[in-house]
Amino acid sequence: MPTMSEQILSRVAGRTVRAGDVVTANVDLVMVHDSLAPGIIRILHQELGAERVWDPQRVAVVIDHVAPAASVQTAEKQQEVRRWVRAQGIPHLFDVGRGISHPVLVEEGLAQPGMLILGSDSHSTAYGCVGAFGTGMGSTDIALALATGKTWLRVPETIVVRARGRFGFGVGPKDLALRAARLLRADGATYAAIEWHGVEFLSVMERMTLATLSIEMGAKAGIVPPIGLNVTGPLLPTVTADADYQEVVEIDLDQLEPQVSAPHYVDNVANLSDLGRVAVDVVYLGTCTNGHYEDMAVAAQILAGRRLAPGVRMIVVPASAQSLQRAAADGTLATLLAAGATIGTPGCGACIGRHMGVLAPGEVCLFTGNRNFRGRMGSPEAQIYLASPAVAAATALTGYLTDPRTVMDGQPTIASRP
Repeated sequence: MPTMSEQILSRVAGRTVRAGDVVTANVDLVMVHDSLAPGIIRILHQELGAERVWDPQRVAVVIDHVAPAASVQTAEKQQEVRRWVRAQGIPHLFDVGRGISHPVLVEEGLAQPGMLILGSDSHSTAYGCVGAFGTGMGSTDIALALATGKTWLRVPETIVVRARGRFGFGVGPKDLALRAARLLRADGATYAAIEWHGVEFLSVMERMTLATLSIEMGAKAGIVPPIGLNVTGPLLPTVTADADYQEVVEIDLDQLEPQVSAPHYVDNVANLSDLGRVAVDVVYLGTCTNGHYEDMAVAAQILAGRRLAPGVRMIVVPASAQSLQRAAADGTLATLLAAGATIGTPGCGACIGRHMGVLAPGEVCLFTGNRNFRGRMGSPEAQIYLASPAVAAATALTGYLTDPRTVMDGQPTIASRP
């Protein structure tokens, strides 16, 4: 029986395919973001000689990576992209403030189950949160897809991460994803698809946390079965028990502790309790991995009625305007502000080290994002630890890496900065 990747790629290839096959496939949607769009436009027109995209309705352009523009040069490039979108008649432009491409395309209903979605961003595996085959490609491949509506790829083998049980308080999807990275390592799923089983109780954006981090294990795609979601699409991929899986990784959520990825590699993961007292300067909550409403709500639950530790900065950058609006409506945003957090414009923020909270030499950051490579968020002399929103909020209260379960139990309360 076919894996979910085989089901989806068979549909877009127009024939039955299996892992290892090389296929030419019809693309359902192409996403382009502001940082790479100018180069992709140049390749499309000058190198490929295509005057127009193959189908404006199937193209989405998002200005999210440096939004608002942080320099005159960036502003000029974004202006160029807006003009191109108008000239091409592309209806799906999501401009400054709407948010990060991945959650936005899901919120807008553009990303649907069973689709093949290509993005000019490596974390386009995110679209697997609704049961799509999402994958990132380079500028030339994206330009070719824009010109022809087609792409070629090898059908990947599939690795299953099977979760059992339920998360305890202070433990969540980010901990599951980091635990998987700890077990599979950064190259353990190279060019494979990861299927995430046993997580149908998660919201769509919590599933996005798993799908985005699939690329950090080398995966071509990360797919969560669309069980329990009110979604429709060209195909609802299903889990088949007797599919030919390359590997199955079992993780017991009942026993899972908060996980932390230490500098400078995503798969450098340990139990938080084993890392000791690590002081931080900045707590940064955001990105397509953990900047959603659910993430802000978890942080607000822990921060309610409390203040950040002296000397700690907490920056919250919502993943989308929709998440920001929801957080504003129910008091989540007010709680974060009252605790001392700073709120940024929905978008990628400092995730790529361009603006809105870049790190100085020697600074230590607790980041809810997806990468902690040297220099990722600014100075190569800074240190980045990856963890969940719950760990981020607890750490903001104490000034050092802190298990959220101890903070909520009152063991410690707000501590002096070490």
